[in-house]
Amino acid sequence: MAKILVFTELHGTHVKGVTLEILGKLSGHTVEIATIGKFPTEAATELAKFGAAKIHSLAGANLDKYSPEGYSNALHGFISKGAYDYVFAGATSLGKDLLPRLATKFDAGMASEVTNFTMEGDKFFGTRPLFAGKCFAKVELSGPKPHFVTVRPNALGLNPNPTSGAAAASDSTVDAGAMKAIIQEILKGASEKLDLTEANIIVSGGRAMKEAANFKILDELANVIGATVGASRAAVDSGFAPHAMQVGQTGKTVAPTLYIACGISGAIQHLAGMRTSKVIVAINTDPDAPIFTKADYGIVGDLFQIVPLLTQEFKNLLGK
Repeated sequence: MAKILVFTELHGTHVKGVTLEILGKLSGHTVEIATIGKFPTEAATELAKFGAAKIHSLAGANLDKYSPEGYSNALHGFISKGAYDYVFAGATSLGKDLLPRLATKFDAGMASEVTNFTMEGDKFFGTRPLFAGKCFAKVELSGPKPHFVTVRPNALGLNPNPTSGAAAASDSTVDAGAMKAIIQEILKGASEKLDLTEANIIVSGGRAMKEAANFKILDELANVIGATVGASRAAVDSGFAPHAMQVGQTGKTVAPTLYIACGISGAIQHLAGMRTSKVIVAINTDPDAPIFTKADYGIVGDLFQIVPLLTQEFKNLLGK
């Protein structure tokens, strides 16, 4: 049995879904959760239900805004006192920035963006994709502990039978140390939707969208079905969408339950970023578009006619 810490981020009053996915795979181990800030009641209840033994709310000077230097200094001190065997986090933008810094501070091994893993006793064996998902490597961590692991969101799935339990709560003061730079302000985007890497449903547009204004029809569909809107590199390069929306090898790698590709031909670099989606629906006027070879469902037709029809059908189905 291993002693494990899972560092989590909050999304409103809830923890990010990847944290619950990780907890579901760690049954039988002593698992504690930590975040910078205070856990809302809803988040604490979720974590306890999925098996968290203890929940740590960490606070300290200069930690009210994310700083890679401050967070890594603070967590280094906290983890050192906890004698943890492993530290897990989601492979989110923050997690991919923070955990490598922590692993370096401990001179410890790290497995990044694993899509599956098993724990045999206190031994970790992870699966991570290589060469844009064309092959997979089985990785094992050795050397000084703690070991560090980031897990790709939506890769593991949630435990369908979570238990009901109670987790002990702990408030701790941590030290951000002597920081060379202090974050004064973070400007957030207006959208409250999940980041692409965490979204369960994604609707993406390609060059066939023709202009940025036409993405509104994808926004309308996304609002009805609770999706996040993405874009292909061709659409981003054409100025139709910002880079933050780009799905693909040079953008974000996603693994939603449902991926709807609208006017996307299916270039290799785009497929590399979404090929692990559970269900892929493709809409394209070209019946020979490469995207159809990967799609579970394909619609040959004009997206400007089909997407509004889909939006209306979903409205009827969902009673909206």
